[in-house]
Amino acid sequence: MTQQFPTFADLFAQLGLPADEAAIADFIAAHSPVPRSVELCEAPFWTPSQAALLRDEFTDDADWASVVDQLNLALRGAA
Repeated sequence: MTQQFPTFADLFAQLGLPADEAAIADFIAAHSPVPRSVELCEAPFWTPSQAALLRDEFTDDADWASVVDQLNLALRGAA
């Protein structure tokens, strides 16, 4: 059986954000760069529930941690 890992679009949908490729690119462009001194989940543009989801998915679920890390890198201009 093949395991399906979450995608960037899946993460954006979980966050309640538009999840199409153009919307994701627009979001990243609008909110980059996040300073290295700021934890991803503490960036000022997240709602409290979005911040909690990012924090929880990164620390609690290995499947989601990879895609949250990809978002982290993209928002810091490293992707």
